[in-house]
Amino acid sequence: MLTSNIIKGVTKGFPLGITPTKVEVKEVDFNPTFIVKTLTKIDYSALYQAANDVGHAEGLPEKLEDDVKENEDLLKKLHNALLQVEVIEGELVCPESGRKFPISNGIPNMLLLENEVENVTQ
Repeated sequence: MLTSNIIKGVTKGFPLGITPTKVEVKEVDFNPTFIVKTLTKIDYSALYQAANDVGHAEGLPEKLEDDVKENEDLLKKLHNALLQVEVIEGELVCPESGRKFPISNGIPNMLLLENEVENVTQ
């Protein structure tokens, strides 16, 4: 959901790439209803890219089919990618500019330098 479109001159700041140096998998209770509802609100291709970037895309299709609600095995894999895999250390990378945003203790630092900020007139 994060984007770097606010960087001066960037028009394609989504999805950010992920270069992880430390990833943890944490146990979260499986809730298929929550997963199905969440899938209606996200960009699946960005989720697939992120899962692939962090090495947890195994078993995920590049594109979702309409029958995802009936496929419990797939829902569990999506659950893992969405809720259990956490990047602890690494970088987010703007797809257009290559600007890197550090991730430390699971928190991305998206602060920009003054000369990087797009001037916004109100």
